[in-house]
Amino acid sequence: MKGFRRLLVSLLTTLSVWASPGMASAAQAPIHFADLNWESGSLITDILRIIVEKGYGLPTDTLPGTTITLETALANNDIQVIGEEWAGRSPVWVKAEAEGKVVSLGDIVKGATEGWWVPAYVIKGDPAKGIKPLAPDLRSVADLPRYKDVFSDPETPGKGRFLNSPIGWTSEVVNQQKLKAYGLSDSYVNFRSGSGAALDAEITSSIRRGKPILFYYWSPTPLLGRYTLIQLQEPPFDAEAWKTLTDPNNPNPKPSRSLASKLSIGVSAPFQQQYPQLAAFFAQVDLPIDPLNKALAEMSEQHTPPRQAAEAFMRAHPDVWRAWLPKDVADKVAASL
Repeated sequence: MKGFRRLLVSLLTTLSVWASPGMASAAQAPIHFADLNWESGSLITDILRIIVEKGYGLPTDTLPGTTITLETALANNDIQVIGEEWAGRSPVWVKAEAEGKVVSLGDIVKGATEGWWVPAYVIKGDPAKGIKPLAPDLRSVADLPRYKDVFSDPETPGKGRFLNSPIGWTSEVVNQQKLKAYGLSDSYVNFRSGSGAALDAEITSSIRRGKPILFYYWSPTPLLGRYTLIQLQEPPFDAEAWKTLTDPNNPNPKPSRSLASKLSIGVSAPFQQQYPQLAAFFAQVDLPIDPLNKALAEMSEQHTPPRQAAEAFMRAHPDVWRAWLPKDVADKVAASL
């Protein structure tokens, strides 16, 4: 009986330690980050994870998924953090935010943008490479019908090819609806890559060969740090039209440029309540876009794993991330690097 009592006391003591606010990180469930499958998302995620792990002593891991499934998981607190959230773009996010289930923290990359792009040589030519202008008067999406042969789809004669985001990205739905809204469905094929890496590979291959290509893209990204691109003009932003572009089931989408870009860190409401110190840190994150684009270009060219690229960025720019943190936390992170 005494042995049983000692065992019971030991178990209760152990459970008490695990349940206490100061429990050891080894006994704590990890904070689940979204495993984002584009370069800036993966780099930013690892910068945040390094600071959470090394500065605050909390374990983390990542869970994969598409943008929509990850936002749904965040609303359910199945994951706690999305490191690069284009807040307000998908109906899933808008609904979850209105219900108080998710929160966007900070304005983490000022100057971010997205839209439809072509390489500069398509419009201006490149005498050094012997490339003549192929679409000299191309300025706007309204000009695209007359240049469909320039961007010819190899599998569909008579149509041009628009290179869209992979299926499962919020932007893929928006671009599909924009093709309808801009009256381009009859002249352009909506071609979707299988992944972010495949999208990058097709764009990069075309640019290196000096071929014309019309594609969706965004910043911060390696591509904008590496090549000279021109963004096509779109109609002014209209909030009501934007709703029709984010709804894949709307049969009559209206023309509008995309919602102004604001990159935030998305967190679940329970996470914000449980970890106010991390929420305060996330709200301070500010990554200068030019050094970020350069780091992303190097990461892509050298095939550097995101964690290694994040450590290199943090070693090169301590002034950037130290500004987000209390000194004692920043010192711990610096020591780990």
